[in-house]
Amino acid sequence: MATSRAMQTRSGKRVIVVGGGVSGLSTALKLGRAGFAVSVLERDPVEMPSSADEAFEWDRRGAPQVRHSHAFLGRLYGLLRDSEPDLLAALLDAGATEMRFGDNVPDTLEDFRPEPGDEDLVMLACRRTTFEWVLRRTALAEGNVEFRAGVAAEGFTVAPGRGDGEPPLVNGVRLADGSNLAADLVVVAAGRRSVLPEWLDAIGCAPMPEAVEDTGIIYLSRFYRLRYGHNLPPRNGLIGGDLGYLKYGVFVGDNRTFSLTLATPSDDDHLRRLLSDDETFEHAARTLDVAEPYVDGRAEALTDVHVIAGLLNRRREFVVDGRPLALGVHPVGDSMVCTNPLYGRGCTTGYWSAHLLSRSITEFPDDLEAQSLRFHALVADEIVPWYDSGVAQDAEARRVATALIAGEDPDADASDPRAFMRGVFRDGLAPALRFDPVVLRAFMRTVNLLTPPDALLKDQDVMARIFAIWNDRENRPPEPQLGPKTRAEMLDLMDAFAA
Repeated sequence: MATSRAMQTRSGKRVIVVGGGVSGLSTALKLGRAGFAVSVLERDPVEMPSSADEAFEWDRRGAPQVRHSHAFLGRLYGLLRDSEPDLLAALLDAGATEMRFGDNVPDTLEDFRPEPGDEDLVMLACRRTTFEWVLRRTALAEGNVEFRAGVAAEGFTVAPGRGDGEPPLVNGVRLADGSNLAADLVVVAAGRRSVLPEWLDAIGCAPMPEAVEDTGIIYLSRFYRLRYGHNLPPRNGLIGGDLGYLKYGVFVGDNRTFSLTLATPSDDDHLRRLLSDDETFEHAARTLDVAEPYVDGRAEALTDVHVIAGLLNRRREFVVDGRPLALGVHPVGDSMVCTNPLYGRGCTTGYWSAHLLSRSITEFPDDLEAQSLRFHALVADEIVPWYDSGVAQDAEARRVATALIAGEDPDADASDPRAFMRGVFRDGLAPALRFDPVVLRAFMRTVNLLTPPDALLKDQDVMARIFAIWNDRENRPPEPQLGPKTRAEMLDLMDAFAA
């Protein structure tokens, strides 16, 4: 690994990246390739492993979400393919696999044909730790990127002599050992737990506007590896579902691994407590249509059930009234915008935001304010709509879950437009995904962040197809049962098993 003294750069400029997760390493890779000398400071003492399985054993106390399921969506795949093809190749060499749209469409989709644009509908099957390990290895290969494990930053240093009314100019960071580290730019990629507002307050910045919404869920995940001689079960459609009181998904990983995730409402203490037990968790998975084949004995558990709570949607504004709060510093990834992990967007938006930041910095290499303004505009246009969409989805999910926990029908008020649209999605969209390739393709493009979050609703042809299927709901057999229909039924099954 190159040291900071040995690093030679084309730009002569030095960047400190605070945080060595996906967003931080993505930023380091891109800025390193743009000619900057980059030092990544990671609080956790995570030394470089020699394999993907060793990386899975990392103790990431600062990023507990690494032990949970992750999705790597089509937007991320396209960025890798077009900007870092060597990184994509390295991920595939390390055991990640491509999940291409059309490879596993439902058996009921008889008239499916590939179309132009389907080449963008590719997801990566990979564990978060494997992705991070390969990303770090690729970044360090640049020669002007260094990774300093076990080094914690505790605040900014600023240049003296700034005039009244001028935003502070950040020129480095203060380390936990009391020393300072100078830089031309500081990127804060410290994740969901970032204390960026406190650091800005300490150097005299105006308050950082922040919007926070509770996701309303608790996340429970467990990882497995296929036994020798066994393969993954065949897939013929989506591998996840929503029962209202419980959301679930199967996430294929690298090197014959996969994970199961169950998400309960944060207010449902009873169900969460039951599912926190390893054996009860697995028993619950056997009651779910798409999860059951994965726990039929073909795999052995690699972990216990990991629970993560306190999950928030958060958006922070770094540009206020047309001016950045400080110069020489940029937040990126979850330090700026973080969303409900249930939707699997975090790694993709983290890499995406690093891409937008690198673009802004290279467009305006000598104008710190222009960098911030450009980055702010790009994020507002491309990433913030997904935050807004997630907040709206979570609000509706909380409404439904609250009613179900109370034993009430969330759709009892037929005049409520929310209940009406829920019925359209349940009895129109869900079956359309199994029978109509146009709807399925539009849905998957939205899931993969390739179209704006409201694109499906604004597509007149797609919505006409959904409503046509919804209008015919009385003339077709009931939809396949995804799992126990009611929360009470699931609780009875789980209580009986745990007894």
